[in-house]
Amino acid sequence: MSSVNLVSGRSCLIPFLSHATTTTTTPMFPTPNHIIFSTKPFSSTFSVSALVTANQEAIVLDKPTTTFDFTAYMLQKADKVNKALDAAIPMKEPHKIHEAMRYSLLAGGKRVRPLLCIAACELVGGDEETALAAACAVEMIHTMSLIHDDLPCMDNDDLRRGKPTNHKVFGEDVAILAGDALLAFAFEHIAVSSKGVSPARIVRAIAELAKSVGSEGLVAGQIVDTHSEGLSDVGLERLEYIHVHKTAVLLEAAVVLGGLMGGGKDDEVEKLRLFARSIGLLFQVVDDILDVTKSSEQLGKTAGKDLVADKVTYPKLLGIEKSKEFAHKLNQDALQYLSGFDEEKAAPLVALANFIAYRQN
Repeated sequence: MSSVNLVSGRSCLIPFLSHATTTTTTPMFPTPNHIIFSTKPFSSTFSVSALVTANQEAIVLDKPTTTFDFTAYMLQKADKVNKALDAAIPMKEPHKIHEAMRYSLLAGGKRVRPLLCIAACELVGGDEETALAAACAVEMIHTMSLIHDDLPCMDNDDLRRGKPTNHKVFGEDVAILAGDALLAFAFEHIAVSSKGVSPARIVRAIAELAKSVGSEGLVAGQIVDTHSEGLSDVGLERLEYIHVHKTAVLLEAAVVLGGLMGGGKDDEVEKLRLFARSIGLLFQVVDDILDVTKSSEQLGKTAGKDLVADKVTYPKLLGIEKSKEFAHKLNQDALQYLSGFDEEKAAPLVALANFIAYRQN
């Protein structure tokens, strides 16, 4: 892998990581056993992160300027996305391929990427309908990546979202084709189903999404990840490269597409891009932590598989506590990029960043 250039323009977090291995500050991230979601409306502000603890009280480190019911928002948007996904890919001939596509696409999940897309669109002045086609397209590509990641030639997993993986139900050949079909249809869906968006912005969105998936995006992260298994010299820089490209890039695309579809100005879209890069890496750091602290039943997928595959992870390089500190910093950085936007409109993105930081599966 020495020929791979791991110095990326996306990467700006290595200085913290190198310092994190030596710092002795008190961990700022609660232990996983004490992180749950409050049953009360989720409070969020630009200046702070809400830490939700076992007594179900949100500890806010500064006076909140807005109260936002995140649970209601998430349920409403996820329901809209699920219905749109169901309608986008109906059962039709050939039945087998559409059944396989729908099996994974409609298997549940948190719908974080579509929600980010819609929230970013609304932040810059668009509405839910404007972003819905793009939001669904991102979820189709995400589902494709999960189907392919689970294959025996890749991560060789048996469980996804609490159900048998696609290839376990339909066979490897159908699973590969289902992923391919979802990838292709995602771009078609943006092109023909976007409403109230100029052709120029649709083209920009398609280009953005395509780059996020290809050899400079998700595929780049996957290939470096695959060829790093079992190596003893994988450091923090390579680990960040893997996660920025394999995981963060699609979350970034979701947010940027939302900004584009909503008519955001270039400077607004770029601020959203930086926000998304932080939460994208945050998502993977938390994923690494959960992989070694939660059971397969709790996660809905196979726990501890990174350890079995001898993959490099943040807990492996930094330890659990330093990984939690890094996650906390990424969350704080993400919220800073939202400064300057309308607080009420930004509340969903603030809440989504906190949701990613403190999720339990």
